[in-house]
Amino acid sequence: MTGGPEPISAADLRELQQELDELRSDRGKVAATLRGEDPVGDSADEADELQRASDLARLDGRIAEIEGRIQEASVAGPPPAGTVGVGSTVTVRFAEGTETTIRIGEVVEDPDRSLVTADSPLGRALLGRRAGDTVNYETPEGGASVVVLSLGDQGAEP
Repeated sequence: MTGGPEPISAADLRELQQELDELRSDRGKVAATLRGEDPVGDSADEADELQRASDLARLDGRIAEIEGRIQEASVAGPPPAGTVGVGSTVTVRFAEGTETTIRIGEVVEDPDRSLVTADSPLGRALLGRRAGDTVNYETPEGGASVVVLSLGDQGAEP
């Protein structure tokens, strides 16, 4: 992202907290199925046990990632008014003239073509920008640019 603590919208913070709650619940269920010191039966039982241990490690990693992001957001405070932050809705014009409205978000879980993650090349380039700014960024295909036409809300509380 921009290198410092990144602000986050109230809506995205709620989504992260909800995901964290679900992950903690899933983790509890998986941890309860691990046998611990009991000997493992046949090779199928051993493979199942290894898969659950792997699932537990994956859940622990994502939990730590979300907890860190929530802590970072609490240090950063809310996104500044009038600038692009995580949770912002931004209308941009690409160099070829196409205009589109996107939302800068944390993660892509559902296939939502209007969501751009804050750690993607375009997302990183837009953070902290204002309406009227021309933003250059690198893609796997080379350099690209957009003009920020307007900013919508940042998912703030009504």
